[in-house]
Amino acid sequence: MLVLAIFSLITAVALPAIKISPILLTRVTSIILLYAARLAFNGLYIQSIGSGVGIYSGLFEISALSEYFDGFIFISGAIILLGWAPVTSKVLRQVQSVFTALPTIPEYSLIILFTTCGASLLISSADLISMYLSIELQSFAVYILASLYRQSESATAAGLKYFLLGGLSSGLILLGSGLIYAYTGLTNFEGIFSLLSVGNIDNLTEGLGPCIIGFTITVIGFLFKIAAAPFHNWAPDVYDGTPTIVTAWLAIMPKISILVFLLSLQRGLEFSGSSLRLVFNGVSFDVWKNLLLISSLLSLIIGTVVGLAQYRIKRLFAYSTISHVGFLLLALAINSEESIESFVFYLVQYTMTNLNAFLVLLAFGYMINLSKKSSDIQFIDDLKGQFKSNPLLGLALTISLFSMAGVPPLIGFFGKQMILYSATHRGYYFLSLVAIIVSVISASYYLKIIRVIHFESANKDNKDITYSSELKLTNVHSFTIATLTMVIALYVFKPSLILNSATLLALTLFNF
Repeated sequence: MLVLAIFSLITAVALPAIKISPILLTRVTSIILLYAARLAFNGLYIQSIGSGVGIYSGLFEISALSEYFDGFIFISGAIILLGWAPVTSKVLRQVQSVFTALPTIPEYSLIILFTTCGASLLISSADLISMYLSIELQSFAVYILASLYRQSESATAAGLKYFLLGGLSSGLILLGSGLIYAYTGLTNFEGIFSLLSVGNIDNLTEGLGPCIIGFTITVIGFLFKIAAAPFHNWAPDVYDGTPTIVTAWLAIMPKISILVFLLSLQRGLEFSGSSLRLVFNGVSFDVWKNLLLISSLLSLIIGTVVGLAQYRIKRLFAYSTISHVGFLLLALAINSEESIESFVFYLVQYTMTNLNAFLVLLAFGYMINLSKKSSDIQFIDDLKGQFKSNPLLGLALTISLFSMAGVPPLIGFFGKQMILYSATHRGYYFLSLVAIIVSVISASYYLKIIRVIHFESANKDNKDITYSSELKLTNVHSFTIATLTMVIALYVFKPSLILNSATLLALTLFNF
């Protein structure tokens, strides 16, 4: 479906006789993604798909997990695109902004479809070749997206930094894949896992031992791309330099696909009976699990402690994302039925909460014309007094921030509670204690934003900031924020839909 849509849009953009506005292409792309999501969810009703069906000579494997998250990625992408719509006011149109509300080039929709297609293919990858091509298809489109605003110095610098460091992580993935192929002669994951289950991998210098190094380097490359500590340094600068609508895409879409792919890879290792264990001085330890646990611990601590010092709101959200990745990696490392259920649930609620926060932040940017040059919120202080000016938007952002902090009875609380329960049930008491402490600490920087919105007066004397009561959001943008806010706040009254989906996916992974 996406490939057909890409070719259709390429034809439509290339034909000189057809004049299609960029905003119309954006809306068409949203409809395409929603229809693709519908097709993906239809695939869940195929009974034989639960155990996985290989296609294209084993390059890809379609399973219930891949179909579910394909649909989820398509819906999330469509919602992000809905936020990129014109506001119904003449005031904003008069503002000469380098961070304009409208897509500046018609090829923007093609970039979105390419990166979404790469994310979908990565989730279903079952081969080293398809894995690398999928991650590069997703990454190159995201690099272009990050540097979309060529008139903005910060956006150009952020895109260049993302491209250079993203190229480094891609090189690590390619190096690890090359080591695995060199010592196994295989590229298909199922064949590699079967060979590892019967081969000698206890020693790094004998037999298939170097494959452990290959897998470790590959996983490090993926951790780099999801900004997990200690490979996170690029994220705050890139998030802060790009427009808010692009930051929302960077913070959500690549993380879903890569984390789900790591889950599939881990379950493949478990299902084949192979493990990446080394014996050192008579002590056996799991390289995969310990790598994820160390990264989880560092992400929890760094994402919380460094986030306390931030005064630029998108840098703060970047460190908040690093902390959330720590929770996800903890659930992934535990690798029990409970932890995988909590992993799926946390990934879904993280996506909804962050998406709502960024959509509200984007709406505030439309309503506060900063320096008459940018419609982006840059500093936390830019939100002063916004509850009085826009009470519903202020309340929606407050609910999202409380959910990120894990305040009951919002959906974020249940996500953290499920992960902590699975961790303590498996004996990870130290990491559970660290996660609880950092959750309490991180609440302070969320409360700082809430305090600025609700209890500080707007600085009307600043001539660089103009406030307009004429600006109105589109109905679709407003409806999206309202729907996500209601789901976050009222989840406790109807938890079965998301919770049952996470439970069924976990059962599917452990029963096949």
